[in-house]
Parts: sequence; structure tokens; C-alpha cells
Amino acid sequence: MLRRINDWAKALKRQVMMLWFSCRHPRTPAMAKVLAIVVVAYALSPIDLIPDFIPVLGYLDDVILLPLGIWLVMRLMPASVLQECRHHAADHERNRTPRPRSMIAGALIVVIWLVVAVWCWQAATHYWRQN
Repeated sequence: MLRRINDWAKALKRQVMMLWFSCRHPRTPAMAKVLAIVVVAYALSPIDLIPDFIPVLGYLDDVILLPLGIWLVMRLMPASVLQECRHHAADHERNRTPRPRSMIAGALIVVIWLVVAVWCWQAATHYWRQN
């Protein structure tokens, strides 16, 4: 069981790297490129939108949202581009090149959480003033 989970995680990493290369490929269609950028930015972000310490929901993004985004981008991608990008991702994995990180995506997620926190604070203070 643990072996299957480990293999699945490695395949997911490989697919994220394939999408990372497809973002830079000149023949990637615009819609696929935009979606790939969003998926890759989220996957490579050092901060999760839903933190992993939240029971069940914390792993929802890793288990459902990320694979769904990868699947959708792959459906929009020409087969030849996918093949080239898979080859680049395999080379990347063989060479053990460090995985890129998206600090912009991490900052965006921090901003989202701050907005949610401010909204919650305002809603709570409004509720307390009413009662």
C-alpha cells in the first residue's frame, strides 16, 4: 500500500514537471498554457491553499484538485507537445535537478488567507455589535 502511494506521488511530481515544461513550450495552446500555469504555480507553491493539518480537507487539494487540474491540461494539450514535455520531465528527474518553487503563488495564497481572515474578523465584529 505504501509503495503504491509512493509511486503515485512520484508520478504526480513527474506530471507537474511535464506541465512546467509545457508552459514554456511554444506550441502549447493559450488556454492550456494559462491553465497549466495555474496548476503548476499551485503545485510548486510552498504554501497550500488548504493547509495539510486540517483533517481530510488538508489533503483534498493534493488528492483531488491537483490531479484534476493536470488531467484537464493534458486533455487540452496536443499529443506531440505532451510527448516532448514528458521527455524533458524524465530528463529532469534523471538528472535530479532541484524542483522549481513558485514564490509568487505562495504570496498569492498568503494574500488569499489574509483576505479570508480580515473578512472573518469583520463578520465576527459586526455580529458582536449586533448582539
